[in-house]
Amino acid sequence: MFGIGGPELLIICVVALIVIGPQKLPELLRSLGKGVAEFKRVGNEVKSTLDDEVTKAETEARKKEVDAELARRKAAKAKEEPAVEQAAEAAPAPEAESEEKKA
Repeated sequence: MFGIGGPELLIICVVALIVIGPQKLPELLRSLGKGVAEFKRVGNEVKSTLDDEVTKAETEARKKEVDAELARRKAAKAKEEPAVEQAAEAAPAPEAESEEKKA
């Protein structure tokens, strides 16, 4: 975690045993363990909240992209429809062509 190896940890434990004393050392270690567990719990909650927010933001961004693409396609389709109608009006009907050929 902090780059503390076996020998360093042993020295820390011996110093703590001398300074704090054997009666209070277990109580201190329990308190320290509870503090570390609480710190990890809070860290996991923060990480979970951030992950949820990132997921929500990505979902909203994708939705905006899809909405923009749909709007673009609708606009393109709206531009095509008048051109198709004009082309249909300009082209003679197939029945008219067959009547012209008969005449």
